[in-house]
Amino acid sequence: MPDSPIRRVLIANRGEIAVRVIRSCRELGIETVAIYSDPDRESLHVRLADQAYALGGETSAESYLVSEKVLAAAKAAGADAIHPGYGFLSENPDFVRAVDAAGLTFIGPRPLAMEQMGEKTRARSVMQEADVPVVPGSEALADGAQAAAFAADIGLPVMVKAAAGGGGKGMRRVDDPSAVAKAFDAARSEAKKSFGDDRVYVEKFLQRPRHIEVQILADTHGNCVHLFERECSIQRRHQKVIEEAPSPFLDEALRAQMGAVAVQAAKAVDYIGAGTVEFLCDAERNFYFLEMNTRLQVEHPVTEWITGLDLVALQIRIAEGHPLPFKQEDLAISGHAIEARIYAEDPQSGFLPAPGKIEHLHVPAGPYVRDDSGVVFGSEVTPLYDPMISKLSVWGQDRAQAIARLDRALGEYKVIGVTTNISFLRRVLAEPTFQSGDFDTGFIGNVIQGASEPDEKYETIAMLAAVMDAFERDEAAEAAFKPQSSAQGGGQAWRRYQLLGGRS
Repeated sequence: MPDSPIRRVLIANRGEIAVRVIRSCRELGIETVAIYSDPDRESLHVRLADQAYALGGETSAESYLVSEKVLAAAKAAGADAIHPGYGFLSENPDFVRAVDAAGLTFIGPRPLAMEQMGEKTRARSVMQEADVPVVPGSEALADGAQAAAFAADIGLPVMVKAAAGGGGKGMRRVDDPSAVAKAFDAARSEAKKSFGDDRVYVEKFLQRPRHIEVQILADTHGNCVHLFERECSIQRRHQKVIEEAPSPFLDEALRAQMGAVAVQAAKAVDYIGAGTVEFLCDAERNFYFLEMNTRLQVEHPVTEWITGLDLVALQIRIAEGHPLPFKQEDLAISGHAIEARIYAEDPQSGFLPAPGKIEHLHVPAGPYVRDDSGVVFGSEVTPLYDPMISKLSVWGQDRAQAIARLDRALGEYKVIGVTTNISFLRRVLAEPTFQSGDFDTGFIGNVIQGASEPDEKYETIAMLAAVMDAFERDEAAEAAFKPQSSAQGGGQAWRRYQLLGGRS
């Protein structure tokens, strides 16, 4: 019998990951509780859960990030556990302590592991002590002059990074020595706005790097295994767009070596639950610790495809006190899986968000096709949250079949009312460089023509446009700015961006 049987789970999240957790809980016979902000009152995760509680507020800062509201909903619902999903409070150690104090089970790692891995310069130090290779870099630096001096010592190019960063925020690549101080100041400003923490450090930029991450699972009985790797090098603005498993870059020897190091890293912080150890690999197949995500990853479905495991169910079983039901030698890779993130965004305009109302939706199906989504026909992709519509993933007997299957599925995916990146994703799959597997994190900028990175000025304009949309809810404003089809701009915020940009 488990130490702490879970009967009712509150999902402290929204969208597709909340739906994902609800489905696994239902298969396990566990009741679910949804929470929602005002814009999410009609969302799919609210409809699917056994209970739903309003948090109030429109933005995440007014709702999903307010731990007191989340815990009050859990108490009112009679929940005995909380699943954080990813993002929001999922890597907040203070929230975990509050969950513990409320007598609830947190489905995830312990606070100390989060603290050791959540701040990047501290994580680097912990990994160095555990003999895990790390990219050459600094501690948090005081100012641009220190950053410039350190960059000169290790040699350019370098990456200037937010110590508490993630999701591509607070990151700048620098190739010119005279630009280091300016990049440091810009990264510090963005880090402060995004994370409330303005610490910044400098790290060596690896030439032609591959971004490869290893999924690990650890229980409360001292067992820890890896579930192989995911290739995450297809990125825009340092955010993943297409992920696959296994990586076409790794051979069996390197796969085993990276998996063993990932387990070593997890054990160094007494990790419990599902986590991901992220690495950068250079062209000579040297690999270096990048960071550890102490939560479920967006791209976890590709690992589920190749292993046949339900990672959410395993998270819950670990939280209940069950030992892992397998050992490392019991695990094997079956076939190949690829995932594409479907976004309401415009690749030809620097991947700027294109929120709006989904007026028509046709989701692909067929053999070995999976669509993880939090939207339905009539859903509003709001500028207040991430514009991801869904994660489309497929499985094939080999990589070629998986690519062909994903392309077929993307061809069936129809969304009207917002501009999407579907055509762009098909362009990526068709590129010979992608099909050969010989690519790196610079693939989108270097290979895909017309997929530009946005000028910082226009990113600011787009954000201002999104804020304006959030406050202009009356029917006259919608009629004036809402396009009738994706060809007319793909959403209110994008239309406002065009108008503002034309005046700037």
